[in-house]
Amino acid sequence: MEFQWYPGHMTKAKRQMQEDIKLIDLVIEVIDARCPVSSRNPDINGLASGKLRLILLNKSDLADKEANKKWVEYFKGQGFYVVELDSRDRKNMKGVQATLDEVCAAKFERDRKRGIKNRPVRAMVVGIPNVGKSTFINSFAGRSVAKTGNKPGVTKGKQWIKLNKSVELLDTPGILWPKFEDNTVGLHLAFIGSINDAIIETRELSLELADFLKETYPGILNKRYEVDESAVNHEIITEIAAKRNFVKKGSELDFDKAAAVLIDEFRSGNLGNITLERP
Repeated sequence: MEFQWYPGHMTKAKRQMQEDIKLIDLVIEVIDARCPVSSRNPDINGLASGKLRLILLNKSDLADKEANKKWVEYFKGQGFYVVELDSRDRKNMKGVQATLDEVCAAKFERDRKRGIKNRPVRAMVVGIPNVGKSTFINSFAGRSVAKTGNKPGVTKGKQWIKLNKSVELLDTPGILWPKFEDNTVGLHLAFIGSINDAIIETRELSLELADFLKETYPGILNKRYEVDESAVNHEIITEIAAKRNFVKKGSELDFDKAAAVLIDEFRSGNLGNITLERP
């Protein structure tokens, strides 16, 4: 599958981010725990150079637990603060707050020595589309302050959100980058829903996903759908249609519906805890 796009609003959003970063103490980067490398915009490191950095390994509840531990170790080794997160669960926010307190302690001390009191930490929240930025912000704030949705492109413009006396957040639109050097990155982003499904060929994507699952998580398709994993991928999707009784008019099996269900059940975690990439 080939992935090529770069909507104009993303160019504008990147330019705005370059301006806003000057006002920021801390960059909070939300990534998807199922594909931590693919879901990181490589431009962010350049934009955030010299800033404090916190990585939120979001949707970790959907990812492979052992892989999560390895990714936390990996990013800490790169000099980042890291928190594993399911941003839909407010209980997770205590860990984020504790880490923020740790990150910001040095800044508050610097401010105190310069005679600056009570200036909140200004944090920019960044991440590609559909990694759960807005859900995280709403959970952390304890109220609905950012628009959410299960498709990319919900956040249209920047907004400042005062969380408490010590932290102000700047929410930004999700930004992808102009070109994927590695097509696997595009594939992984399509799997997790960070690329708009309207421009994706669902049939082809489902065959790629079936291929990955057979190789990396053998038995998982059989457990969920009672299909023969030794069959070719096209036959597996057809068999899912038969098992789920997805039938079109004229008693023809509905391949497209089965393809969409496989992708949806991966994204929702109904297939199990799956990680697409390892450190």
